[in-house]
Amino acid sequence: MPHSDFVAALLQRMTLAEKIGQLNLLSAGEGPETGSPATRNIEGRLAAGQLGGLFGTKSVASVRAWQEIALKGSAHGIPLFFAEDVIHGHRTIFPLPIALGCAFNPQLWHDVARVAAIEASAEGINHVYAPMVDIARDPRWGRIAESPGEDPFLAARYAEAMVRGFEGDDPRAPDTVVSCLKHFLAYGAAVGGRDYDNASLSPEEAIGVYAEPFRAGVAAGAGSVMGSFNALNKRPMHAHRALIRGWLRGTAGFDGLMVADYTGIMELAAHGLGDRETVAGLALLAGIDMDMIGEDYLNHLPKLAEEGLSRPESGIDIPAADIRAAIDEACGRVLALKERIGLFEDPYRYCDDERAASLPLSPPHRRLARAAIAESAVLLKNNGILPLAPGARVAMVGAQADDQTNLLGTWAVSGDHRQAVTLLEGLHAGHTGPITCVKGADIVDDRILADRLNVHGQTVFLDTRSAAVMLDEAVDAARAADVTVAVVGEAKEHSGECSSVTDLGLPAPQKRLVEALAATGMPLVLVVKGGRPLALEPELALADAVLFAWFAGTEAGHGIADILTGKVDPSGRLSAAFPARTGQVPVHHQAEATGRPYPGRFEKFKTGYLDLPDTVAPATGLLPFGFGLSYTTFAYSKPSVDADRLKGVDATATVRVTVTNTGARTGTEVVQLYVSDPVARITRPMQELKGFEKITLAPGEAREVAFTLNRRDLSYAMGETMTSVEWVWDPGTFVLKVGPNSRDLQSAQIVWDA
Repeated sequence: MPHSDFVAALLQRMTLAEKIGQLNLLSAGEGPETGSPATRNIEGRLAAGQLGGLFGTKSVASVRAWQEIALKGSAHGIPLFFAEDVIHGHRTIFPLPIALGCAFNPQLWHDVARVAAIEASAEGINHVYAPMVDIARDPRWGRIAESPGEDPFLAARYAEAMVRGFEGDDPRAPDTVVSCLKHFLAYGAAVGGRDYDNASLSPEEAIGVYAEPFRAGVAAGAGSVMGSFNALNKRPMHAHRALIRGWLRGTAGFDGLMVADYTGIMELAAHGLGDRETVAGLALLAGIDMDMIGEDYLNHLPKLAEEGLSRPESGIDIPAADIRAAIDEACGRVLALKERIGLFEDPYRYCDDERAASLPLSPPHRRLARAAIAESAVLLKNNGILPLAPGARVAMVGAQADDQTNLLGTWAVSGDHRQAVTLLEGLHAGHTGPITCVKGADIVDDRILADRLNVHGQTVFLDTRSAAVMLDEAVDAARAADVTVAVVGEAKEHSGECSSVTDLGLPAPQKRLVEALAATGMPLVLVVKGGRPLALEPELALADAVLFAWFAGTEAGHGIADILTGKVDPSGRLSAAFPARTGQVPVHHQAEATGRPYPGRFEKFKTGYLDLPDTVAPATGLLPFGFGLSYTTFAYSKPSVDADRLKGVDATATVRVTVTNTGARTGTEVVQLYVSDPVARITRPMQELKGFEKITLAPGEAREVAFTLNRRDLSYAMGETMTSVEWVWDPGTFVLKVGPNSRDLQSAQIVWDA
């Protein structure tokens, strides 16, 4: 896309060194580092015009100070942009993205991003590394916590809503920020759930599943995209020219800024692509515009621009003219981003001390964070014990029942846990009966693991008392109460970057705690905190109620108490399936059809898993995608279609279902539409999500929900290579399924002719 006249004229005046300097992206060193140490000579880089942007600043004062140095060091008065990771809020921290995905509510996602943009921009930030839209289907992968979940349709709607919330209607408005879709591509498909590992996918899955939220986010106006650490089908993504220049910039139409991840270009050498000079040239030619942290562009592009890059042994021969053209192209995109948000007109437009002091953690922002919890937490089981009876004597048990340090969860880099509301505080504020709180068990009992979990500050505290003493205390408290609320689950650093696990069950001391509490025979409610789907089959059997609350953020205590006391109805639905056992993963509702297992005379062929009960679906897990309970019940009519036979590529089909609240309370339901394509040119998923609608109904109220499908909704990706993938459509029979989750569905059928 041609640059504006302003950018084109500026490029003409700039020297090669000045252009390369704009491609350098460094950390201000004011936050956590996730790789090799950040360069500390920021002042020297700025004075020499060798820096295009900074990330990790924490105040308006530091933004203003860095900007002043940058403007003095640039012969053309080129300002810096300032970036930050704003994954699930800035100062006001919302539930984790995996939890927000459970809300099935694009308006909520938009509003969360809008609040995050308002708060970040008030502190000088104008570029955010969010939303993270990696599809994640293996909960062993710790970064599933930052993902909207397993489904490409849901993730695409999440990407659209978040981008629009961040970027607003006017990119120059001082309360908007440039969004950055990450991580391109298939970072969430890491082999074995091992963070940073590579992925091998068919072209159909890479483009039809993992690229779909990027396509949607680009269409919604995302201003930037970040590359991913992994190799995809043996080609490291920071050097994947075919996908970056071919699919992303070509097919998807992206014309914004492409940034490296933290030392992502430097790490191409470790992938085996050559020395640092070689990988700098390969990344630039692939389409990576800015080099984060590694400074390989700064160190090696000047020589490559004069001599070119020739590595005959690797089949590489890039003329110097091509390097210079790519430098111009990349620098032009950096300048275009700065022009887009008005930094050339006013480099300090985001530096407003009054806004910085008044907006973060304001009452309206806290109210939204509190409301988001009811939409994100998922009620997995309830034998009628919830909501808590008014005046009931409650025993709160667990290391995190009265703990602030873990409440925000992973990747809350600007959040302050001291501003968060604990579960005990929240329940005291919302429940009328007496509450006793005891620890019961440590989060983990392995000191080496505890040290690892405390990598970003102490969040795991090992008690000086013995495990037996703590268990006895918990049992005594449970026996003296009407109901026990046990807060169990992960520590915040159990999930997140570089936090892969081999066991999805609760840590051993907490498993023993749940068993001991259940053995008392007293009513038991589990509130589970975590950043990934967990294997909770034993705990679901032992407890009377289980609320999966994730890491809920700043307003965790109030929001969870609102659910426990019945002030609000829990309306979260799982954005990723929960396995019965760790060995069952990956599980997801888009499992493909196969010839076996099949029901037959051989008993072991019934499930394919000899050690799992028949009630557990082998491919889709213990608790399916879209599952979640309410404090009321709903009935679905059989779905109907306005015509059972359609013809032509421009036709549409409307599916209708009536949902009735059959309980005694007002409640919220997520009505879900799935489509199956029984006969196609390739093996297809047994079903795909194609629509959802969240509705609230009073007792006895009924409402018709309608979904309209077009030919694109029935199409699928097919191709020999990822860059040759096309969306194709096969006329014929389609099965349309509607229900409360991906397993409990009723069907209608249509025939759609060409």
